[in-house]
Amino acid sequence: MGKRIVVRAKVLYNGKTKLYEQNIIVEDGKIIEITKKNEKADYEGYVTPAFIDAHSHIGMFRDGEPGDESEGNDISNQFMPLNDPLNSIYFDDRAFKDAVDFGVLYSCVVPGSGNLIGGRAMIIKNFAENTKDALLKDYGYKMALGYNPRSTGSWRGERPNTRMGIYSMLEAKFDTVLAKKEKAEMSRDKKVFELDKKKTGKDKLTAKELAFQKAQAVREYELEFTPDEKAILEILSGKVTAKIHVHKEDDVLYLIRLVKKYKIKATADHTCDVFHKEIYDELAKAGIPVVFGPLGGIGGKVELVHAYYQNAELLMKSKAEYGLMTDHPIVWTPHLRDSLKFFLIYGMKDEEAISMITYKNAKILGIDDILGTVEKGKFASLIVWDKEPLNIGAFPSMVMAEGKVLRKK
Repeated sequence: MGKRIVVRAKVLYNGKTKLYEQNIIVEDGKIIEITKKNEKADYEGYVTPAFIDAHSHIGMFRDGEPGDESEGNDISNQFMPLNDPLNSIYFDDRAFKDAVDFGVLYSCVVPGSGNLIGGRAMIIKNFAENTKDALLKDYGYKMALGYNPRSTGSWRGERPNTRMGIYSMLEAKFDTVLAKKEKAEMSRDKKVFELDKKKTGKDKLTAKELAFQKAQAVREYELEFTPDEKAILEILSGKVTAKIHVHKEDDVLYLIRLVKKYKIKATADHTCDVFHKEIYDELAKAGIPVVFGPLGGIGGKVELVHAYYQNAELLMKSKAEYGLMTDHPIVWTPHLRDSLKFFLIYGMKDEEAISMITYKNAKILGIDDILGTVEKGKFASLIVWDKEPLNIGAFPSMVMAEGKVLRKK
């Protein structure tokens, strides 16, 4: 049994609501009890769950490193689903230490958006020493719509320069892979059917022979597909999530059509240029969560011409499910908490705001069974603040990740 740690919360923002005078008991990396019983506390203050950044390029675009040495995008092809962002992260990036200092202990790291499919989406531990111990969850894939993938005409591979061009290219790729899958399934099923006819008669096979040949037919089917095609089929299976970069309203509407046509499981990442509540409602109707942001950066391209901070109010009033991102380095990872001010000025309660970067982000990322709230049985990843956590001067007096105290003031 590991060391027992008692954290006393004057105020506990547990990821969903606000509670007072709670003791959080930690053992073996997990929360084992939350109680009002008096116990001697090891740490005391205002407590929140660890913050989770739902979309980031931390460790790929690195602090203090020239931009031409960054590794956020690979220019080889429009379709690069096998790219693993972990293989382009350096954990000596100063941004990781800064993230931990301000309680952002987890990030969903993705490649940039210069390609239609840029690679995988990986949820990592910002407090890891290196990539060996960093991975929390292989989440899905990164895709991109709108300006970015059509703006990379100087990169290698076929590069349409219009949205109609890149969207037709994307659908042609999907349709080609699906047709190949259908043809391969027909061939496999035909072979299995012919083998079943050999259960009796003069060409009768033994049970062992039959099982072997059926296994061969299945294996031949699997070998029909390249690794890239298998990854695209995984996206098209709807079993994993595609985090899809999209900003402008008409591109959002295309995203909805794409999801309906191919039955993709997706999130709409960014949506900063959506300035009508009805568009967010359409995403809600389609069952597509929003990963909103970044908030507080400069709109450096035409697809951000309507990226007003006031759009946060529209999102709040809509029916959409949403969380928040930094898109680091566009917004510095520790500023994830600071971005909440745009919701607070429109009347969001403190506990609802903190929920955005804890429970709601965890839910969208599919890790709410282990993170996102301070609850019995979950990882003891929590932050003790020296004052109300949404106070501009609040700073963690203790940072705990999965039961390990990383820093104390």
